[in-house]
Amino acid sequence: MGVTARGIGLCVAAAALLAAGFGFAYPELALLGAAGATAGGYALAVAAWRPRLAVVRRAEPDRVGRGEPATMTVTVQNSGRLRSANLVAEDRCGGVPVSVPVLRLRPGKDTTARYDVPTTRRGVVPVGPLRVTRRDPLGLVSLSRPYGETVPVWVHPRVHPLDVMPTGAGRSLDGRVDSVPHGSITFDSLREYVVGDELRRVHWRTSARVGELMVRENMDTSLPRLVVLLDNRAVAHPQRSAGLAESFESACEAAASVLTAAYRADLPVVLVLVAPDEEVNATGAPAAGVVGLEQEVSAAGAPDAGVTGPLDRLAAVGLGADTLDATLTRLRGDRLGDTLIALTGPGGRATLGRFGALRGAYASVVVGVFGAAEPAQPPTTGLVVIDAVDGAAFAAEWDRVRRW
Repeated sequence: MGVTARGIGLCVAAAALLAAGFGFAYPELALLGAAGATAGGYALAVAAWRPRLAVVRRAEPDRVGRGEPATMTVTVQNSGRLRSANLVAEDRCGGVPVSVPVLRLRPGKDTTARYDVPTTRRGVVPVGPLRVTRRDPLGLVSLSRPYGETVPVWVHPRVHPLDVMPTGAGRSLDGRVDSVPHGSITFDSLREYVVGDELRRVHWRTSARVGELMVRENMDTSLPRLVVLLDNRAVAHPQRSAGLAESFESACEAAASVLTAAYRADLPVVLVLVAPDEEVNATGAPAAGVVGLEQEVSAAGAPDAGVTGPLDRLAAVGLGADTLDATLTRLRGDRLGDTLIALTGPGGRATLGRFGALRGAYASVVVGVFGAAEPAQPPTTGLVVIDAVDGAAFAAEWDRVRRW
């Protein structure tokens, strides 16, 4: 609850008039002071009344690509039965106030407001809650209360179609890519039996030990396994405009494009972030798995990128070469796949030699450099470097690569 400047002045004047009226025996001054105190009490009672409002919020759609239109619809209903609500409502859309008309909202009636959600920046845009301000007719007291919940709108990176995918290490005798539905004879893991599994894949010894049917899950080692390394360090994207690093946004678009193309081709893919040390595995993910990967790319924050996400704070620390070396060392030891796709900014040109050192652990290493003033030269043979201005240029150069 906040008291306006007019209310403060009235309280001071009322107290002074009451003191002067009773102190110097002036009933007229005491009467004026009592009137001012009565007006202040009335203002407090009016502002303290809590209207019964039901707020329904709907985003159309709630997941969009960067730059695509998104609309938020807010419906406010007066659930009270006795009186109309004379209110001033304001919604919050990504930190920007948006006015909602709820003046003289009668009992049982509702009002609807529609406005565009800003999608010019990748990230999670929080919308809400609705803040309803109650004021008295004299403008002495103002009280604001939140109504409704906060609804997030996911702004994903733009996805550019990729027509060509890496062919892997070529370990299949029938060809470089062998898309076997249930994998080859290479054992990968055990899982519980589900209706539809073939009985010949049941591992009877383990099933007898655990008391339930366990099925062997095999892996097709001829399929290419992709590892997407997204460099989200501050030093890799030093050029910013209005707090936005366009090179990092372009790297996110390229990562989302590779992840989407790999998922549609039913290829195993892993997303690794340099800062912090996290990864998301989409191997055998259901239809919603690519959405989770897009959310991870959307939440991958850079300094002053205006992104709301768990990775934003850690990426903004400005971690440098030590973090990159630790990540590359782990990638070299774990060997998460056979094709490494590293995406960095102009500040990462000096680290091309570190990426090329992974050629011993990965059959193919592709490095995408975004926003560099001059084309980068690969320091080692066998390293594919793609210089691109944005995600669309990266997709065009990606399809021209013939040597993985």
